[in-house]
Amino acid sequence: MKSIDYLTQQYKIIQDDSLYRFTSDSILLSRFVTAQKGETVADFCAGGGVVGLNFFAENTGITSVTFFEAQKELALLSEESISLNRLNDTMKVENVRLQEIPAEYTEKFSLILCNPPFESAGFENADPKKAICKKELTLSLEELVLSAKRCLKFGGRFVLCHRADRAAEVLYTLHAAGLEPKKVQFVTGKAGREPYLVLVSAKKGAKAGVRVLSEKVNEGV
Repeated sequence: MKSIDYLTQQYKIIQDDSLYRFTSDSILLSRFVTAQKGETVADFCAGGGVVGLNFFAENTGITSVTFFEAQKELALLSEESISLNRLNDTMKVENVRLQEIPAEYTEKFSLILCNPPFESAGFENADPKKAICKKELTLSLEELVLSAKRCLKFGGRFVLCHRADRAAEVLYTLHAAGLEPKKVQFVTGKAGREPYLVLVSAKKGAKAGVRVLSEKVNEGV
């Protein structure tokens, strides 16, 4: 069943209970960085479009947002939300696997945001449509990072969230691909508890040197 939720007073998003519904992780990701003037943005693993839409809603100076989503039903949901908000002149959706992004997007974007599938086990009893959004069934971390590298301009940023217990793997994979981690923040569900999420901003072609922010408590944003 579809529903319409407010992201801000001005912008709305359409969700479908039969598909993957976004969580607060997506909102935390979209607020982790701010847009620069003339930013050309991509939302990888876009799902219903929440990250790209919320980032656009909370920033100015964005030239365009392109949503990349492999599942047809979710790609169509993103298109519906774009039309609902009358943003068709600024936004578009590509229903394609990240490994198969057309050559026209090579070195196209200054910023790529991504809330990827980041679980690597426990596939057996999952709903296939939802499992693809959560689990690395069709997209590995390395494939994700290499796709981002190909689509980023030199000096462009790749910003993603991931499981905290895979932070070392994420940072290593980014560094190995030439996307240097520049800002990291761990997120916990309650003060004093172990982090469950890590937010990372990496820059294509940057020198080594990372800023680790104070731990953030997710208060249900």
